[in-house]
Parts: sequence; C-alpha cells; structure tokens
Amino acid sequence: MLLFDKVSKKYDKDITALEDIHFFIEKGEFSFLVGPSGAGKTTLLKLLIREELPTSGNIMFEEIEVSTLPKKLLPRYRQRLGVVFQDIKLLPSKTLEENIAFSLEILGKKAEEIQDVTEYLLELVRLKERRHLFPQQLSGGEQQRAAIARALANSPDLLVADEPTGNLDPDSAMQILEILKSINKSGTTVLVISHDRDIVNQMKTRVIRMVEGKIVSDTKGDYDCVGTPKPVKIESDSEEEYIKIDEDIESKEKEEEKKKSKGDKKEKEKKTDESLKGLNKKILKKLLNANIENMDLALNLTESDLKNLELSKKEQKILEDFVRKYLNSKEE
Repeated sequence: MLLFDKVSKKYDKDITALEDIHFFIEKGEFSFLVGPSGAGKTTLLKLLIREELPTSGNIMFEEIEVSTLPKKLLPRYRQRLGVVFQDIKLLPSKTLEENIAFSLEILGKKAEEIQDVTEYLLELVRLKERRHLFPQQLSGGEQQRAAIARALANSPDLLVADEPTGNLDPDSAMQILEILKSINKSGTTVLVISHDRDIVNQMKTRVIRMVEGKIVSDTKGDYDCVGTPKPVKIESDSEEEYIKIDEDIESKEKEEEKKKSKGDKKEKEKKTDESLKGLNKKILKKLLNANIENMDLALNLTESDLKNLELSKKEQKILEDFVRKYLNSKEE
C-alpha cells in the first residue's frame, strides 16, 4: 500500500531530517513507527500527507506517486488517509458529535448518511454518552478517541496516528490501543507513530525503529527488538504495483490536451455528477478541466486550488453560493 523508496529530506546543508528511508507497508497491516524525539517521525508524516516534499527519493501510495501529484488532486489523495495528529485539532466551538458530523458535511454527504456514520463512530470509540460535550469538557483520552473517530469519518484506506497515547495514563492508553486494534481488524491499514514502549510491547507486531533520521531496525516484536530492515523487492513483472504513476490521472491530463471538439465536451458533460448540474457553465468548464467532476471534490477545494483554477472574485462568489445551496438542500 505504501512505499518510501530511498527518501531523504534536508532543510539545508547542515540539517538532515531523513536519510535514505526505505520501507513499505502492506495493505491490512498494523505497524509501529518508533524512535526518540528528533528521529524524523513527524517529518516522515509531513511527507506522506504532502505537507512537505522529499529532497530525494520517491513515495508511492498504491498507484499514486505522492511527490509529483498535481496540487489539484491533493484533496482526493488526502481523502484516502485518516490522520490523528499529536495536537488532536478538534474544533473547540463544536460538540463531539458536531466535530465528527462536520467532517462529513464538508464532503457533501447526505444527512441520513452523516447521522448513521456519526452514530457508528461514536459507538466504535465508546463515546456515545459524551456526544453533546465540547472538547474542553472531555478528558485527554476521550479527546484522543474523538480525534480517531473524526479521522475515520471518510473511511480511509490508511489510518496514521501520531503519538495517540503520548500524555495519557496507562488505562486510557490501553483503551486507545484496543480501539486501534479493532479498526485494523475491520480492514483498515494502521500505522502508529509512538515512543510508548508499553503499547508497542503489548501488540507484538511489526516495529520500524528510527534514530537520527535513519531506519535502524524493522522487525516483529517489542519496542527494543533489533532486526534487519525489510528488503523491498520490485520485480519486473510486478513493478507497476509500486512505481507506476496514477494512470487515471495521466490519461485524464492527456485527454484534456488532445480532446477539444464539441463531441468531447458533450462526453465530459455526461460524466459530470448530478450535484454540479445547474452551476454556471463557465465555472463548470473550469472545474471539469481540472478533473473536478463531483461535489465531493468541489467541497475540498482550497484557496490555492481556487487560485490555480483562475476563478475571478465574482466566479468564486457564484461557486460559494452554489455550494451553500447544495449543503442546505442536503440538510433539508
């Protein structure tokens, strides 16, 4: 599912955060990434979510070459990742239930689906009775469980938890571990970044250990086990499994360059999701040219994306009004 292929990250000639990082994560696997502060764990996470780019090497997420992915497709890529950040990032002005539901609302999910998924996730993390409380009214362990629920709202392929038990008491830490084990058993690939020896030793699973920006051990067992890092075999008959660029993205870009006839335009309109019907034709054309073919993708547009689309202020206002009406109709 995930391959870091000889990845290095340097901030200047004197600061090397990662050096020749080489490992892979299989689909359905439960793994720990461990190491002391300053080992490079957080930098690795930033590269995975494309917050930063590697200095050298390659990162593959299934068929996607992360470091060369066009900015306009970043929202679609990030939807496949569920990330529980170290500082949790719950919205303080919303209740626990509203925090989870909000992450589904911005994806344009229907009200009935939002309610069903929220109920399921609250039960999964054992917080149904705390649903109407605000983040500041929850304990540290409850806030962490709430963050896990929110990260799972979009049914990600890979869940990454950054120090999920960092400041928790042993009982709360074990509750988090049990929830992560349950999530993994349901089919989600889980990668836990941690320096908590107790929860790592409890699992007896794969442990990737980093020291000073390098992987020094990759084996199954306890936190302090030492083993040779797993080799990554890329054979000629399976090479595309790891190193091909997203063929769907490439073919779409080539199609946009080649097909400009009226017939092509009609074909694109057929592919347009019903949720975008009724949008100003000029704005719709710009969205389609950027492969934004449904409301889920439109709802994930950032300010940078809007700039790349070259929308005028008036067009941005029209798009915002259209999205607002769409969300209101879903609530009704």
